[in-house]
Amino acid sequence: MSTAAHTPARHDSARAHVTGRAVYLDDMPEPPGLLHAALVLSPHPHARIVRMDLSAARAVPGVVAVTAADVPGVNDIAPIRTGEPALAEGVVEYVGHPVAAVAAPTLDAARAAAALVQVEYEVLPAVLDLQAALDQGLRVAPDQVVARGDVAGALEGAEHRIRGQVRCGGQDHFYLEGQIAIAVPGEDRDMQVFSSTQHPTEAQHGVAHVLGLPFAAVTVEVRRMGGAFGGKESQATIIAAIAALLAYHARRPVKLRLPRDVDMEATGKRHPFLIRWDAGCDAEGRILGLDLAFAADCGNVADLSPAVVSRALCHADNCYFLPAARFTGIPVKTNTVSNTAFRGFGAPQGMLAIEAVMDAIARHLGRTVEEVRRVNFYAAAPRNVTPYGQEVEDNIIPEVLARLEVEADLAGWRRAVAAFNGTSPVIRKGLATMPIKFGVSFNLTSLNQAGALVHVYTDGSVHLNHGGTEMGQGLFVKVAQVVADAFAIPLHHVRVSATSTGKVPNTSPTAASSGSDLNGMAALLAAQEIRGRMAQVAAAQFGVAVEEVAFADGHATAGNRSIAFGALAALAWQQRVPLSATGFYKTPKIHWDFATSTGRPFYYYTYGAAAAEVAVDTLTGELRVLRAQIVQDCGRSLNPAIDLGQVEGAFVQGMGWLTCEDLKWDAGGRLATRGPSTYKIPGSRDVPPDFRVHLFDRPNREETVLRSKAVGEPPLMLAISVWLAIRDAIASLPGDGPVLLDAPATPERVLAAVAVRRGGG
Repeated sequence: MSTAAHTPARHDSARAHVTGRAVYLDDMPEPPGLLHAALVLSPHPHARIVRMDLSAARAVPGVVAVTAADVPGVNDIAPIRTGEPALAEGVVEYVGHPVAAVAAPTLDAARAAAALVQVEYEVLPAVLDLQAALDQGLRVAPDQVVARGDVAGALEGAEHRIRGQVRCGGQDHFYLEGQIAIAVPGEDRDMQVFSSTQHPTEAQHGVAHVLGLPFAAVTVEVRRMGGAFGGKESQATIIAAIAALLAYHARRPVKLRLPRDVDMEATGKRHPFLIRWDAGCDAEGRILGLDLAFAADCGNVADLSPAVVSRALCHADNCYFLPAARFTGIPVKTNTVSNTAFRGFGAPQGMLAIEAVMDAIARHLGRTVEEVRRVNFYAAAPRNVTPYGQEVEDNIIPEVLARLEVEADLAGWRRAVAAFNGTSPVIRKGLATMPIKFGVSFNLTSLNQAGALVHVYTDGSVHLNHGGTEMGQGLFVKVAQVVADAFAIPLHHVRVSATSTGKVPNTSPTAASSGSDLNGMAALLAAQEIRGRMAQVAAAQFGVAVEEVAFADGHATAGNRSIAFGALAALAWQQRVPLSATGFYKTPKIHWDFATSTGRPFYYYTYGAAAAEVAVDTLTGELRVLRAQIVQDCGRSLNPAIDLGQVEGAFVQGMGWLTCEDLKWDAGGRLATRGPSTYKIPGSRDVPPDFRVHLFDRPNREETVLRSKAVGEPPLMLAISVWLAIRDAIASLPGDGPVLLDAPATPERVLAAVAVRRGGG
């Protein structure tokens, strides 16, 4: 029996990570003749390019290439819509918009030359505020609506009606490895690009468009990224395309690596949202009608915003049945950097909205939020259909919450918090819980596919390649475990190679928490194909039916006959049996109608629950997360150690979004928080000192890879428990004012909320 899967194997690069031997793009040996690149960025949020003089930059000794929007192909790298140039063409639309690029033998020379590029601008009116842009009707894409039932009638007839709003800010990805690409021109205009990207195929397409090449002439490769979190899904294509354009002009390799301040200024972030609601409920808090409007600050172009908004609407129900609901998504255009994918991809904003509604209803009725949630949870038919028409077939949230109740002793925990607050007028504690239901699959059905390539060598070692990318999340080791499990061989016999469009074509991004689901299943199918061929060889060797052959502990066996896996591979080769196979997987059952915003966009849901305790200093607004307890549904976890790390990391990253990561722009539209000195991400001391995670181990009811479930994104939303706990701490103060707290809950916002609660305005 094999034990490669469902065991806590360490990350395949763990030793290399901690010893510094892991090779990232900036660590690669420089190819001969490598040039370094620097960007010229717009100083204006909105302006027309009147004239550009590149002559002074070209005159700098050693400078080899200087380029603006002079592309041999089409200057458009839009992932969904059109009109998104790699380098600004005619108009700049945010401070930091790349307008030109320079390549020179040294980075210092490239930066010096870039500073000499002369651009004459005609400054145009800029809209920097989300509300102002909303008032002016500015959009990057059409509005979206998910709706069912008579919302107006339900609101009008409700016993209680509550209106409110909440804002949540953006978030910088702050990956440890910044955006980087190395472009190496080859023969006959071919281009090899090493890119720190989650989506090699999109980078391939972007480079091909800009250079006017067929896709087959561009090969994109990535071995690993030093973090990504969605920030290298579409944004990496900009960097790859500019590096390739310079390499095309120079006919030499070019490296473009953004320093941290330029990276933060020139690339997109999580979408800030302005959310308004109108809710009607009965005396128990049961929602009868809900009208939710989501205004998303998308920045200057669409990028992935239509998909982000769509996913926000598909998660605004969270765990709750809403008989009459209308969710409106408004993709607003502002003259800021284009916002993009970020872990959760709209779902955090959608869940924050419905939890703010639940909290408001509970306070209005004088009930606990848990009581209000309980009467609204999805249940048996007919209360098991989402507003977008998907049946909730696998609802285990009551069991997950029951497990949390037991593991955390919530009743005792609440008593302890109340007792503390009874004797502490300044430091107030808060406690809150958070349930989640997260849909797994891309909303765009066509992206739910993957390919893999598996080779078995005659010594029994295995080479694995697939379309997923490794960004530290442990995808490579999990897929390798699946293949090792299929062959019943030790995990270290499986070697995973760099993701390349030249090996597995037409890949989907490693995103939407689907990396293991898609690539793991594709690899499993390839391995099973080879195993079937090898089983036939073993059956002939043993003189038994193929059904009697089993693979276990590095051997193929039938009765009391056995042959080592490597020996069987050699025997298969001698008999001219192919030991290589491709695997292809497409997610079943899913469909989505973009015209009506209905269908089954998700193959399954994953569930989780968290409780968090905070302490808030009501004199300074400072806060500390003291304890967090999590129960996360992972199906049959492929690798509990990796999944545990994903849960912990996602939760802390969610804490950052909701408490301390505050993006600020000045009056001229320039990002003021452009580095760790001004932009605060959670540090080791921000992690709750009492932090307990329990994996809810139950096989997925759907036929996913070895019955596992996705884990990359869902735990981030569990951090909403921290934001709700801060609100709970503020609500514990004497006073009759409302609890008005946006996210992130910075000290300034906390102090303002404390003043309102106490009746001070």
